[in-house]
Amino acid sequence: MKILVTGAAGQVGTDLLPLLVEQGHEVTVFDIARRPAGCPEPVTWVQGDITGRPEVFDAVKASRPDLIYHLAAILSARGEDMPHVAYRVNLDGTMNVLEAARLFETGQVFFASTIAAFGPGLPDLVPNEISMRPTTMYGVTKVAGELLGEYYARKFGLDFRGVRFPGLLNAGIPGGGTSDYALFMYVEGLRTGSYAAFCEPHAMIPFMYMPDALRAILELAEAPREKLTRHVYNIASISATAEEFADAVRARVPGVDLTFEPVPELQAILDSWPRALDDTAAREDWGWQPEYDLEAMSDDLIAKVKALLVEDAPAPTP
Repeated sequence: MKILVTGAAGQVGTDLLPLLVEQGHEVTVFDIARRPAGCPEPVTWVQGDITGRPEVFDAVKASRPDLIYHLAAILSARGEDMPHVAYRVNLDGTMNVLEAARLFETGQVFFASTIAAFGPGLPDLVPNEISMRPTTMYGVTKVAGELLGEYYARKFGLDFRGVRFPGLLNAGIPGGGTSDYALFMYVEGLRTGSYAAFCEPHAMIPFMYMPDALRAILELAEAPREKLTRHVYNIASISATAEEFADAVRARVPGVDLTFEPVPELQAILDSWPRALDDTAAREDWGWQPEYDLEAMSDDLIAKVKALLVEDAPAPTP
């Protein structure tokens, strides 16, 4: 297929691109960032601003994708520092992508939503359909993005699909989300031997290891439309407290010093998010099943972070 990926320089896109190339797809990227050194060679990289409608239209018109993976977004913590920018990137950008998909007859748009789309007052296990009243600009724009996509599906017949991602963990530098405390435990714990998390030890939100997240993206995009009962799905994998994440790192990194120095504003955001997601609909409609729990993820993630740290280490002085 011809595939366009927005925001491909981010956490998800960086790992998604090699898989798409490996599967033989013709891949175009639209991103405000310059092409990174590690980008697979066959990828066409178009540098542009997702908030600029003419730029988005030109990219979609030129590439004529069968499928758009719309990943471009400002995440929660950064979004609270600059809410007007988050609004423009996350909501105006999504509108631009949907309208371009309609005009140039894109077959499907995949939308990356988030647990931040929910709000406070949730049950311990949050169902797929529930009142969503987020308290961050990131969450507000993601709820609106879900609704915009569903509107385009009803009004214009666009095949719009998405998942609500938990906090994502991979062997890289966190991207400005409020869930980053968990990944910092692994990265900083190995890199410097210590890390003070900005949350309470009891903080608990859903997480997912990147290989599972990538599988979810590909599996939902490939699922027969007639088997899908909704447009946006909860997906779940790991629900553990911050202290349980710290214990998993301590068990694998001898002598690591992991402590907690809560930042009230960030803890309040975490408290407004789900503790666990009910992903029954995803399991029933397209066979979703995570492969990694906390223990398996920790083993694999620590090995990958160690390998990256060795690669990034300065060369010895001759």
